[in-house]
Amino acid sequence: MLCNALGKTKRNAMSLDIDCAFEGGNIEPVTAAADSADLNIRKDSNGNWYQWFYFRVRGGAGRNLTLRILNAGQSSYAEGWADYRARVSADNAAWRLADTRYADGVLEISHRAETDETWFAFFAPYGMDRHRHLVERAAAHPGVTARSIGRSVDGRDIACLSLGQGPRQVWLLGRQHSGETMASWWMEGALARLTDQADPVAARLLKAARVHLVPTVNVDGAARGNLRGNAAGVDLNRQWHGPDPETAPEVAAVLAAMDETGVDLCLDVHGDETIPHVFIDGCDADPAATTTQIAGVQAFKAALLKANPAFQTKVGYPVTYGGDGAPGMCCRAVARRYGGIGMTLEMPFKDSLDAPDPVEGWSPKASAAMGRSCLEAVLATVGS
Repeated sequence: MLCNALGKTKRNAMSLDIDCAFEGGNIEPVTAAADSADLNIRKDSNGNWYQWFYFRVRGGAGRNLTLRILNAGQSSYAEGWADYRARVSADNAAWRLADTRYADGVLEISHRAETDETWFAFFAPYGMDRHRHLVERAAAHPGVTARSIGRSVDGRDIACLSLGQGPRQVWLLGRQHSGETMASWWMEGALARLTDQADPVAARLLKAARVHLVPTVNVDGAARGNLRGNAAGVDLNRQWHGPDPETAPEVAAVLAAMDETGVDLCLDVHGDETIPHVFIDGCDADPAATTTQIAGVQAFKAALLKANPAFQTKVGYPVTYGGDGAPGMCCRAVARRYGGIGMTLEMPFKDSLDAPDPVEGWSPKASAAMGRSCLEAVLATVGS
């Protein structure tokens, strides 16, 4: 199901035309005038989460636009709107920060449109076409194996890329929560480095390990424009202790593939709506963690601190994060199941306070750079 807001806008011939009738789109127009519109974000398919938005505005060239998201105050992480700035693009390719304010439960975006089509999003989108091209491009490199490890609720392939000859087994997962598109940009950076035959870090890592990447776990949510859930309305990152193959086939498929190889290190890549930092939430917070697992998480953090100035260890989740659902989170469940090191990498939707960018904020470029840097930390953790 693709978002389709066409025909819902209360508009006349002079008002803005707003739609999200494309993969990953999400918005529900309420009213529209010549230079303004009131909007709502649609809830996830079969779920109650919402915060991701991605839509197109036509007919605004030369106008100062004011777009108000009326239901922002009831969104899944409403506290995340403070100091947040939406992304805007004139070509659906290059994204920058838009003037944004949040007050009284309404998120207001202001922007002077220079072209007849202007795109707005919660974060720089990453479409399924680009995902497919990423997989195809990587698979064309020598030594890379591409396969489908299963199908989603909607029947989409879950792609897995594997490369390397080493004895250690490394798993890198992206977009369990489909609206966290920074994970896809992270995957682009990681894959570009892994497939660069002249890169010494990649060469050493692929000699030490077999690396498996699932760039987009929640393929249905990515296509449907969901924030968090899959097509069945399930939060995949709470299913890892025992996924239902009917409602969470994506997790069941990844676990079945992991069962074939074992797991020495698993890095699950996410985005956080509220915290303006890059940080790690690891299996070391699990009371069941071994001394080896705790040391592994600490080694990874120490190496990433050296590799990328945007990473930090002072701000992150409390040890109680996840509550009763924590045993079903990937970083903990995988660590318990296989005895390896499990970690979640979180990147911000807001601009990073550690590596701020006043034009783009935390961006596809920054996410891809973090993907490259994380490989140095993976090597430091499993390469010895």
